[in-house]
Amino acid sequence: MPYEPGTVWQYEVPTTSSTHLPPDAGYGKALTNQGYGFEVAVADLIDNSIDAGADKIVVHFLRDAKRILTLLVIDNGKGMDDPGLDAAMTVGRRRDYGESALGLYGTGLKAASLSHAASLTVVSRTKRSRTAGRRLTAEGIEDGFRCDTVDPRYAQELVDRYDGVIEWHGTIVRWDQVRAFETVTAGQSDHYLSKAIARLETHLGLYLHRFLQNGLKLDIAVWDVSSGEGALGEEVDHIAVEALDPFGYKVPGKPRYPRTFTAPVEGLGDVELTAHIWPAKSKQAGFRQIGPLADRQGFYFYRNDRLVQAGGWNGLRNPEGHLALARVAVDLPPRENRVLSLDVKKENVTVTPAFTLGVEKAVDASGNTFHGYLGDAEAAYREGAKRTEVVRKPVTLPGKGMDPKIKRVVKEELPEKPGEEPISFTWVSLPGDKFFDLDRENNTVLLNKAFRSDFNDGRRGGSNDAPVTKTLLYLLLEDCFGLGRWERGRQDRVDYWNTILLAAAGAHRDRRDQATD
Repeated sequence: MPYEPGTVWQYEVPTTSSTHLPPDAGYGKALTNQGYGFEVAVADLIDNSIDAGADKIVVHFLRDAKRILTLLVIDNGKGMDDPGLDAAMTVGRRRDYGESALGLYGTGLKAASLSHAASLTVVSRTKRSRTAGRRLTAEGIEDGFRCDTVDPRYAQELVDRYDGVIEWHGTIVRWDQVRAFETVTAGQSDHYLSKAIARLETHLGLYLHRFLQNGLKLDIAVWDVSSGEGALGEEVDHIAVEALDPFGYKVPGKPRYPRTFTAPVEGLGDVELTAHIWPAKSKQAGFRQIGPLADRQGFYFYRNDRLVQAGGWNGLRNPEGHLALARVAVDLPPRENRVLSLDVKKENVTVTPAFTLGVEKAVDASGNTFHGYLGDAEAAYREGAKRTEVVRKPVTLPGKGMDPKIKRVVKEELPEKPGEEPISFTWVSLPGDKFFDLDRENNTVLLNKAFRSDFNDGRRGGSNDAPVTKTLLYLLLEDCFGLGRWERGRQDRVDYWNTILLAAAGAHRDRRDQATD
C-alpha cells in the first residue's frame, strides 16, 4: 500500500518491497522449548497416526536392566514415501490439512518430539514404496537444519520387528536421548515407568476417548531388550488404553439432562452447547480419575472428535465447588475463525468476548436458559451433599501385572491409601510347596510360574494375564502390605491361604489334564 503523507491516520502500514527471511539455525532452541508436557507430546504423535488412517497404534517403551532407552510410536496408517518424509521433517513447513484432520499447524511432530528428545527418527512405508527413514537431531538443526537419511537396511529391519502392527504400510516414530529418561537413577526405572504410564494412559484415554469408543486400538507396552527373548526382548508390561469418557455417567445427576443449548455467537452464528450434570459423589473413572474436580468443571471443547480442552469456564465465570457436576461439550467448527482459537499444543481454547456473551444468551428448545442449567447443577450438588454414604477403608492400589480394567474398577470402588506404592504381580520360580509368596519390601506378589500355563489355557500369557487369579489374590493380600511389624497371626493366615490355593491349583491342573485326554 502506498504512503499517503498528510493523512490523519494511516489505516495500513505502507511498504515499498519484500524479502524472504528463512529461519536462523538458532530457531532450533525455541523449537525444543515449546512447553509440551510428556503426555501432550505423545498425544500429538498419535494425532498424526489417526490422520494417516491408523486403527492400531502402540506406544512402546524400550528399557534394559539399567535404564530406559527409547520411546516409539508405531501405527498401521497409510505411511509416507521419501518425498513425504522430507516434507514431514521440514521445520516450519505447513502441509495442507483437510477439514476433518486433527493436525492444524504442521509443527507438532518436530516441536513435540524435540521438546523431549535430542533425536527424532521417522521410518515409514506405503503400499507402493519401499521402507525409508529420516532422522532429525538438535545438532542437525543447528547445522543448517540438516536432516539425516536412515540406512534403508535398518529401516526395513525396524519395520519387520513390528510386523504385528505394520503389515503393508505404517510408520514408526522413535525418540532417543529422551531428557526425562536420562534423569532416572539406576534401579528406579520401574517406579518411573509405572507413574509415567499411568499418567499417559489417563491423558490418552481422556483426550482420545471418542476415537477409542469408535474402535481405535491403542496400547502401551514396555519391553526389556536385555532379556534376550525374541527380536525385542521380553514384554514386561502391556496396557490397552480404555476410553475415559468425561460424560460417561450411567444416570444423570438431574432428570431431563443432558440438554442442548444454542448460543448466538457473533462471527460464528449458532453454537450448540450440550450441558451435562453428573450424579453427585460419583466414583466412575470419567468423573474422578481425570484430575481435580474443580479443574474439570466447565467447557469440554472438541475438534473433529478430539478433545482439546477438558474443563474450565474460559472467562464466563470462576470455578467453584458447587458447580463440580457441571460439564458442557462444545464441538468447534471445522473452519478456522477469530472467535474460538486452539493453541499449538491442542490443550486449550482461547475465546473472545463474543463467545461468552453468546453463552449468556443461550437457550434450549423449551426456552430454558443456560443460567438455569447452572442453577440445576448447583442444586444437584447440594442435594447430593446431604446424602450419607458408607465410608470404605482405603487400600493400596494394584499396579503392574494387573489388567488396567480391573485397576480402574478398584479405583472407582475403593479410596486410595496415600503414599503407598501399587502392588505388583509377577511370575517367578518358587518352591513346589508354594503357590505364591510376598515381597513386602517391593510391594510385589510373587506367583509360582510353574502354574502359569494352567491359568492361560496352556499358553504363556502376557504381562497382565490370569486376571481372576490375580484379583482374588489382591483382595486377600492387599492388607499385608504397607505394615510395620509383621504379626505371627498374619503370617499364619498367609501360610494356610497358600496351602489351600496350592491344592486348588493342583485340582485345576488335574481337571485340565482330564479334559485333554
